[in-house]
Amino acid sequence: MKKLADNVYQHVMDLCKQGDKQVAEGQFEEAKDLYLDALLLLPSNHQEWEAATWIYVAVGDAHLHLNNNEKAFKAFYNALQCPNGLGNPYIHFRLGQYYFEQENWEKAQDEFVRAYMGGGIDIFMEDDPKYLEFLEQMVDI
Repeated sequence: MKKLADNVYQHVMDLCKQGDKQVAEGQFEEAKDLYLDALLLLPSNHQEWEAATWIYVAVGDAHLHLNNNEKAFKAFYNALQCPNGLGNPYIHFRLGQYYFEQENWEKAQDEFVRAYMGGGIDIFMEDDPKYLEFLEQMVDI
């Protein structure tokens, strides 16, 4: 796997830590901007870098807190295209939520099954129980 130059990696980490601090303080717009700044530091083929995966997840989470569901979906979908994105239970769970809320039951089921296969029932326990109830109705778990 490719490795970022140390100075770029450190700058990316610093921006993401600042973003995380903003999230802890409930400043989601500011956090999102910091994460996007970190993303811009990656080489132009940013989706080939593992850092892009977790930065996109952080951007998606910030958008969720801001009720920007379409933008959150795009960020999680982008994370899926990055290294270790496909098969990441958290990313699949968030995509499943989006599809569920859009009443796209087939895609919601597919993403929730992927989340369950990778993360077990725990991935569902910190969110609205309706998602687990939906999965239990659709498949035998």
